[in-house]
Amino acid sequence: MGMNSKSKKMMMLLMAAIMVFSLAACSGGKNNASKESANNKPANSAETSEPATPPSADEPGWKSDTSPITFDWYLNFAWFPNKWGVDPTSQYVTKKTGVDINFIVPAGNENEKLNTLIASGKLPDFITLGWYEDGVKKMIEGGLVEPLNKLADEYDPYFFKVADPDKLGWYTQEDGNVYGYPNSSSSPKDYEKYGDTYVSNQTFVVRKDIYEAIGSPDMRTPEGFLNALKAAKEKFPEIDGQPIIPLGLHEFTATGNDSLEGYIQNFLAIPREKDGKLYNRETDPEYVRWLKTLRQANQDGLLAKDIFIDKRPQMEEKIAQGRYFAMLYQRTDFAAQLGTLFQQDPNKIYIAVDGPANTNLDAPQLNGPSISGWTVTLISKDVKDKARAIKFLSYLMSEEGQKDLYLGEKGVSYDTIDGKDQFKPEAFELMNKDRAAFDKEYGSSFTFWMMQNTNITEQWAPKSVEPYKQLEDWTRGKTKSVSEFDLLDPLANSEEGIILGKIKDLRSKNLPKLLMASSETDFDKIWGEYIKKQEDLGLAKVQAFQQTKYEENKKKLGMQ
Repeated sequence: MGMNSKSKKMMMLLMAAIMVFSLAACSGGKNNASKESANNKPANSAETSEPATPPSADEPGWKSDTSPITFDWYLNFAWFPNKWGVDPTSQYVTKKTGVDINFIVPAGNENEKLNTLIASGKLPDFITLGWYEDGVKKMIEGGLVEPLNKLADEYDPYFFKVADPDKLGWYTQEDGNVYGYPNSSSSPKDYEKYGDTYVSNQTFVVRKDIYEAIGSPDMRTPEGFLNALKAAKEKFPEIDGQPIIPLGLHEFTATGNDSLEGYIQNFLAIPREKDGKLYNRETDPEYVRWLKTLRQANQDGLLAKDIFIDKRPQMEEKIAQGRYFAMLYQRTDFAAQLGTLFQQDPNKIYIAVDGPANTNLDAPQLNGPSISGWTVTLISKDVKDKARAIKFLSYLMSEEGQKDLYLGEKGVSYDTIDGKDQFKPEAFELMNKDRAAFDKEYGSSFTFWMMQNTNITEQWAPKSVEPYKQLEDWTRGKTKSVSEFDLLDPLANSEEGIILGKIKDLRSKNLPKLLMASSETDFDKIWGEYIKKQEDLGLAKVQAFQQTKYEENKKKLGMQ
């Protein structure tokens, strides 16, 4: 999922205040709650009898039935470490609405788990996955999920009060139905309203003490960049007895590398379109110039072998040890480690600085929140109670639900202090110091982020504190809306999708080869063959498909 998907969005939108999730790896555990609730299901539940009074569009539907029910909720994120009902926030929501949740989280490869569920034809009650995942289209096309608009019409018209019409419009399928609702989503209208508060997740960071020790050099040009990596390695060959890693990148995956695709292209302010036509950013001379710079870095012994093989858990460990000098990386992905470093020594933290730039030294154009959001949540055809499911979804989307999951229960994680509803100081302190412990002790600040809407919760968000604030502030004013470039990719099993899959596979094999090329001549040869092979595979077909989608997107967003 190169530039067209994951990097552009994945965690991009985990952006509220500094509320950072502890992204520890974990495996899902099952509890017996779902069995119990199935046995003592109230006789008057929506499946078994017609509601006596028609549902109201003005009154939250969930209030009409708060009897106990447990929903199974699948999250397509193996790293999600929390369970519902452990912390006071989720307990409070269950006490209030009657809804208990049994999370199902894949133990290993998310796509395998999701594909197995889809193939079985039987899905858990709720499903949350990245909007860019192929599974979204597969579930819709396979008729495995309920149209939210139809559920709302029948059981909970209040849904339309709390849903954003622009987001419903964006996610409306060709059959006129909406099957998923996004979290962390910001429409072009939201940009007009809140745009100046938006921050990006994309940063170039350096270890503060090392950077200052080598004279805080300008790293925007290839020469300055290489010299800084060299100086850091010469002056600090080892960090606590372990070799320094001069440059950290996102992991190399089966489809490419986020840092070496959309990320660095955004830093170089490479346009996404020219005169209404999508632009192939990969062929831009500025991009090639920087890939060659990284090739030179490798030749000079400035790219550690680690970066070609490490996965996220290994990287988190090395970040916590402060072993990287510089990183082109998402700031929320290492926030937990940054907090740890800050506790140990405020000088050994990572700070954002101006990184790789184009020849004109233009400011980066970083991804801001987009209308697609980060994840979408769907309700399956197998849901055990349609009415309760849509009503609970509406509750989570409403300002009340947002406040409950963000601030938690009054008197527990927040209070009215100085006339403003805000986190209690001890809760806020733990949140910044040890996010994993905060999740279990309080469970607020979107420990459960499935429906988070940062535009609503901004009103209660505390001011960011260090060491997170500096990274956030650095991205202000460099952040752009990229909504119209979302949802451009074909379905994986379509003709164009198969071609795109092959191109991504090719990219994942060629990026390391390019960086490890023994000379510039060698690089040029590999590059030439790579570009030609893309054309031979049918790149033009994929581009034509994406161009059509792009034009449809602009119409949907009223940009034509």
